[in-house]
Amino acid sequence: MTRVPEGGADLRRFGIAVGHATDADGATGCTVVRGESMAMRGACAVFGRATGTRELALLEPGHLVDRVDAIVLSGGSAYGLAAADGVMRWMEEQSRGFPVGAGVVPIVPAAVLFDLQPLGRFTARPTSAMGYEACATATTNGIAEGCVGAGTGLTVGKALGPSSCVKGGVGIATVHAGSAGAAAIAAVNAFGDVCDDQGRVIAGARRGASMPGTEQVLAEQGMAGAFGGAHNTTVAVVIVDGVLDKLALQGVARAAGAALHRRVRPAGSLVDGDVIFALAPLTGSAADPVRAEMLAVSALEQAIERAVRTAVGRDGVPGLGG
Repeated sequence: MTRVPEGGADLRRFGIAVGHATDADGATGCTVVRGESMAMRGACAVFGRATGTRELALLEPGHLVDRVDAIVLSGGSAYGLAAADGVMRWMEEQSRGFPVGAGVVPIVPAAVLFDLQPLGRFTARPTSAMGYEACATATTNGIAEGCVGAGTGLTVGKALGPSSCVKGGVGIATVHAGSAGAAAIAAVNAFGDVCDDQGRVIAGARRGASMPGTEQVLAEQGMAGAFGGAHNTTVAVVIVDGVLDKLALQGVARAAGAALHRRVRPAGSLVDGDVIFALAPLTGSAADPVRAEMLAVSALEQAIERAVRTAVGRDGVPGLGG
């Protein structure tokens, strides 16, 4: 398996465009993932137990609608779902959506992240206008990562309270093996810690100069002694470059949960709203489902790590540089 070189936030191979809208002062934003010029097939898997979502039911196998026009990752908790309205407006202007005779209905699933604290203003939330901006400016190449779009107000490692967390963000990674490839976009706002490929904590709750590990903190004192609340989420989109039906694509989304559990500890918790979307082209050569799952896991692992390595601290919340 070969990694795409550093600086390769380039999704042209996948026909995928990504756009961000950022409210730096309010420490919030949204990120839109859409087909560059056409719809995609979509699926998802839910891992967290504190989710905020829109239109997930139509991603289930057997649903009438067999297309996705865009995926929205948004800050602002449930308020941030408004960003999807702007994406729908842009799509309708482009006549992109599920045809219904007199017009189209764009299919825009969304998942939100809780960034209303500790950074920025509680009243700052992504709006419909921000969703429109992110969709309209989406690009396939040179896509920004880190403290931008949905990653603007995200933090990681909250078990010891807001003053002990570090900055999260948005990460993008692509991998290929032979003729097959996968990509991932991850917005990381985890309650737990982010680990590298050796299992070492690289971003997590700090106790002085050390990061003791959220799992260790919880083992010692449980949630009763931790800073809790449903203020956390990792939301990701994985993309494969071959055609899969919805059932197989749902399998890709579920398999990608391995990346979540390897790199975020703990993941899918009672206080996380973790969701993984999966996208594939509607036409073209068929993908091998098992190979697609393997590549999606690898891409998402790297995207989660990049989300914290590319984040820049603000308002007293450090990035990995301290």
